[in-house]
Amino acid sequence: MTERSEHRGPGIVDRLYAVKRWMYRGGRPHLLARAMNRVATLQHSTGLLVPRRAVTLEVRGRSSGRMIAVPVVVADHEGQEYLVSMLGEDANWVRNVRAADGRAVLHRRGRRPVVLQEVEAGARAPILRRYLALAPGARPHVPVTRDSPLEAFAAIAADHPVFRITAAPPAASPM
Repeated sequence: MTERSEHRGPGIVDRLYAVKRWMYRGGRPHLLARAMNRVATLQHSTGLLVPRRAVTLEVRGRSSGRMIAVPVVVADHEGQEYLVSMLGEDANWVRNVRAADGRAVLHRRGRRPVVLQEVEAGARAPILRRYLALAPGARPHVPVTRDSPLEAFAAIAADHPVFRITAAPPAASPM
């Protein structure tokens, strides 16, 4: 931090990150975050005014049995595509994906049935780094910066599930 910024207090980015962490306090989206996620889900599904990596994940709820839609960012690494949980192990979509044996649908200008295969913690570090480079909204929730060394990502890898996206066989579609 520069001498000038030290006298001014927290910067705009620090304040924005604090608001984003507040919106997900306790690891769950609260009222404002839920409302914003609904809008983002619609945007991601249509592909309008969002980056091409922004998609909607649809997965069957483990308790309700209803289809749950969540806005996510697809990270690419070494020719594969991945989903990462910015909120960690306790994110509802992670629990739902595990309960559904990985069967889900990615939605962006069309529906793509997929199977999400969990990546072992030891292989997650470079994928987490790539994810933070692509998903600025996730940065307040992950305790490293996108410029951190790979060892820092390896240290937090067990706390942030990563799923490799593979095409679902026709019979494996959750719909």
